[in-house]
Amino acid sequence: MTNHDEAAAVRPLTLAWVRRHLEAGERIVRTEALHGGATADMRRLTIGMRDGGARHLVLRSFVDPTRQGPAEDLLHREAHALTTLTGTGVPAPGLVAVDPTAAHCEYPSLLMTHLPGRTVLDDEGLETRLPMLARQLVAVHAVRPAVRPREYVALTTADTVVTPERADAAVWAAAIDVIRNPTPRYEGRFLHRDFQPGNVLFDLPPEDPADAAGARITGVVDWAAASWGPADLDVAHCSTTLALLHGPAWGLRFTEAYQEAGGMLAAAADERLYWQVREPLAFSEEVRWVALPWREAGRTELTTRTVEERLDAYVTSLMDALG
Repeated sequence: MTNHDEAAAVRPLTLAWVRRHLEAGERIVRTEALHGGATADMRRLTIGMRDGGARHLVLRSFVDPTRQGPAEDLLHREAHALTTLTGTGVPAPGLVAVDPTAAHCEYPSLLMTHLPGRTVLDDEGLETRLPMLARQLVAVHAVRPAVRPREYVALTTADTVVTPERADAAVWAAAIDVIRNPTPRYEGRFLHRDFQPGNVLFDLPPEDPADAAGARITGVVDWAAASWGPADLDVAHCSTTLALLHGPAWGLRFTEAYQEAGGMLAAAADERLYWQVREPLAFSEEVRWVALPWREAGRTELTTRTVEERLDAYVTSLMDALG
C-alpha cells in the first residue's frame, strides 16, 4: 500500500478492520485524504481487485471530539440513514461496515462506497444547479423509512445567538424573538439535516459547467445528522448556506425553487418564518467555522467578515419578506 500523502495514512488497527471487509483477493493499494469535511477525517481508499481492476471506498473516522455530538451517535445515525436509502433512488453511498465505538479501530469509523462526481461551490452555473438541488431535496423528503431516525435537534436558542458587529440590532432582536415562540406543529419528514452544496456531488460537462443538459447530481453525502422533522429545516439550512456562499438573494430563491419542485413547507407565514430564521441564527454562532472549508476549497474571498455580512443581510431579507 502506498500513501498519496503523509496526511492520508490510516492507522494499523483501522487498516486491518477495512481489510476484513474486502472481497477475497482484494487489497488496499492507495489511500488519499479527502478535504472539505468539517467534522471527521475522510480517506478515499483505492482497492485492487482480483481481476486487476480497481474500485474505491471512503473511510470516515472521528479523530477529534465534534461540536455535533458523540461520534458513536453520529455513526449510528449515518449507518441507519445509508441503510434506509438503499434502493430509494436517492444517490447515497452504500454502507460497507461501521465501528461506532472504536471496538476494532483506533477511532470510531465508518466504511462506505465511493460515489463519482465533485462538489461545486463556484458562483458560475448556480442558475443551473439551484433547481437540481431543490429537486434532490424534495426526493430526500419523500423517503419513508421503515424505522424513523431520531427527532431533529435544534442548533440554537434565543439566548445563544450571536448578533454580528454592525448589524441592525433591532432586526436581529426581532428575529430572535421569533424563535422564542413555541415550536410550530409540523408534519415530519426524513431530513438530511446538512443538505447544502458541500454535501452534493455533481457531474458537470468540463467544457461548459453551466450546461443544464449535461449536468446531473451523482451523490448526496454526509448523512451523520439524518433526523426526523419539518422539511422547512432542511430548506432553511440549504437556503442559508447558499446565501452565505453566493449572496442573500440565492437563499430566498432556493426556498422558491423547492416549492416549485413540489416540496411542501409550513402553510402559515409565521410558521415558515420560525423555521427560516432559526437556521441563519444558528449559523451566527459558528461563522468562522463555516467559512474555513470554503476558503480551503478555493473561495478565498469568503472571509469571516464577508460571510458575517452576508448572514446579516440574509436575516434582514427574511424579516423583510416574511416578518
